[in-house]
Amino acid sequence: MTHRTATALRIVVSFALLGLLLTQVDATAVAARLVALDTRWLLPILGLTVLQVIASAWRWRFTAARLGLALPLATAIREYYLATFANQVLPGGVLGDVSRAGRHAVASGEPGPAARAVVLERASGQVAAAIIAVAALALGAPAPPAGTAGIALMAGGLIAVLAAAAIVRVRRQPAGMLATFWRDTRRALLGRGAWLAQLTTSLAIAASYVGVYALAGIALDTPGLTTWLPLVPLVLLAMLVPVSIAGWGVRESVAAAIWIAAGLSPADGTALAIAYGAIILVSSLPGLVFALAPDQPHRPRRSG
Repeated sequence: MTHRTATALRIVVSFALLGLLLTQVDATAVAARLVALDTRWLLPILGLTVLQVIASAWRWRFTAARLGLALPLATAIREYYLATFANQVLPGGVLGDVSRAGRHAVASGEPGPAARAVVLERASGQVAAAIIAVAALALGAPAPPAGTAGIALMAGGLIAVLAAAAIVRVRRQPAGMLATFWRDTRRALLGRGAWLAQLTTSLAIAASYVGVYALAGIALDTPGLTTWLPLVPLVLLAMLVPVSIAGWGVRESVAAAIWIAAGLSPADGTALAIAYGAIILVSSLPGLVFALAPDQPHRPRRSG
């Protein structure tokens, strides 16, 4: 499958899922919920997304440093915004990360470590997201809503599929590359002085995404907050499946299913998922500003 074909398919998937979903839920109720959004909540929500990017950029900088690469925090923040914006508007959700890895490789002169720093930094975040999803299901409510077990099985299956795909891809690499990758994994994620910083930072970042979702729900006055909030990590986890544009269509469909399973209105779940997607897109716009602004040359070098 060519890149152009894959891109077209992801665009079609996003529009098809959204279109199909809006024929199955009360579209009028979805629109009414969105129109009623309390804009006073937008400033704190967007403020939280700024902290997200700063923390994520710090995690990338920390990971790169563990691999011997210097990366100024200001540069990391700029590059992270560029990557976030690209991931929002381009199919697949990872092209922005590929681009920031490539730019760091050119600037540092170390393409291998630069690429692995981005891969490991993203992996740290995804592991934290999975931990929060499992913990939320385990601790979310004394009496789980009907259908939660099925959702948990779907989430577990999704994690298993993603893990299997990663293992297959890694095993296809030459033995020397595997050894190098494992060495850098130990340095950046598992080693003394690394694992605690990675875990706490990634858990905080993953929790902040749930926090944005919660604040968006409050802004929309979405009922059943204590019921649906523990299930939000599953919605966010579903967005990792690279079959759409920035999770559009997948996020809303999973949210509607979860709201039904929890005994809530699927229209409310759909509206909240749409609002969340729009907020994340708006929060990535500094990346567009950085893309249009003159690039400031930087020359990170190997540290230590």
